[in-house]
Amino acid sequence: MPETPALSVDSAVAAQAPSCRPDAAASLSAPGADMALALASAYQASAAEQDFMRQALEQAQLACGEGEVPVGAVVVKDGVVIARGYNQPIGRHDPTAHAEIVALRAAAEVLGNYRLPGCELYVTLEPCVMCSGAMMHARLARVVFGAPDPKTGACGSVLNLFGHGQLNHHAEAVGGVLAEECGGLLKSFFAARRAAAAQARALKNGMLNP
Repeated sequence: MPETPALSVDSAVAAQAPSCRPDAAASLSAPGADMALALASAYQASAAEQDFMRQALEQAQLACGEGEVPVGAVVVKDGVVIARGYNQPIGRHDPTAHAEIVALRAAAEVLGNYRLPGCELYVTLEPCVMCSGAMMHARLARVVFGAPDPKTGACGSVLNLFGHGQLNHHAEAVGGVLAEECGGLLKSFFAARRAAAAQARALKNGMLNP
């Protein structure tokens, strides 16, 4: 019987490609999950808001499929999605290509204006400082996010830029919309990536039998 060829490190990583399926149950133990559930219970999202967030989740799935951290965003004006975006910093070689920035740029092109008054942005993960600053410059009316980010969140988790009275524009910011689904997708992605890295290390060190 012929020997089974040994797996290479690259093939081991490919075999453990990050999952793009939300793990809602796992998200309950993710960092910041308690805050997410508190936000979700404090803010009761409408059916329309949940639908917009699901469209943002679809964008996050596209990011996951390209090996990017699964975060997605949509920009809404007058109840209609006018722009979409997902995380692409790796593929674009651009540290600013977060989902929110990609969506804001697309919306500005659609409206022919760098200012986006009356627009709302839905994003699956709490925006960082960079993205929050861009939203303020765009003059968004409202920001809605899904899962909180306890490490870099700038809408209340680490700091709240939208709550600083010194700044000359204030958008309403609410979070916790479909928090479990948004957080579950992120947790599944990072769990799969850690597993792939561990298997690759084991293969490299000759510790794993193919």
